[in-house]
Amino acid sequence: NSLMASLLRRLQPICKRSINHNYRIQLQQHRNVTVRILNDGESCFEHVQSRDPQQAEFLQAVREVIESCEPLFTKYKDYIYCLPVICEPERIIQFRVPWVDDEGHTHVNRGFRVQFSQSLGPYKGGLRFHPSVNQSIIKFLGFEQIFKNALTQLPLGGAKGGSDFNPKEKSEAEILRFCQAFMSELFAHIGPDTDAPAGD
Repeated sequence: NSLMASLLRRLQPICKRSINHNYRIQLQQHRNVTVRILNDGESCFEHVQSRDPQQAEFLQAVREVIESCEPLFTKYKDYIYCLPVICEPERIIQFRVPWVDDEGHTHVNRGFRVQFSQSLGPYKGGLRFHPSVNQSIIKFLGFEQIFKNALTQLPLGGAKGGSDFNPKEKSEAEILRFCQAFMSELFAHIGPDTDAPAGD
């Protein structure tokens, strides 16, 4: 509830909200800016799907959150306006992570950090290292982290990061070199007042 209320306060200067139940999608003019207003969960999902049709894991998470929040949207009708905003990450950082194995061979993995919502406070979310990691999975995990953090009632936003690096069957020295390379790329985007890459 506090997450949605906080987002609504941030959205108020952008557009004047008026509910017209005859139209699922409206266009409103305010300060010479056209704002697309999505009035129900299904149109919000279709909008997200049209932007990221190939991200199955992320779309599944969005669908589940929309379905779970339907009673909330029924009770607090203005909260539906937060959905398109909260479904779009504030920032997606993707970077290469070059590291050297014990035999002197160089490998390059992809690193990610998705910062979803800073409405309640600094971003917070863990890191996942697994060969299946891609942007869709990190967005899915970061999207869910928004709500996990909001439910703790701590002033924390949602984020998630990781890499397609597989730590299994790697030596401790290889894992150390990978982590040093990963953090040397990520450190510019994190900090105690901006983003804490910490787990639950």
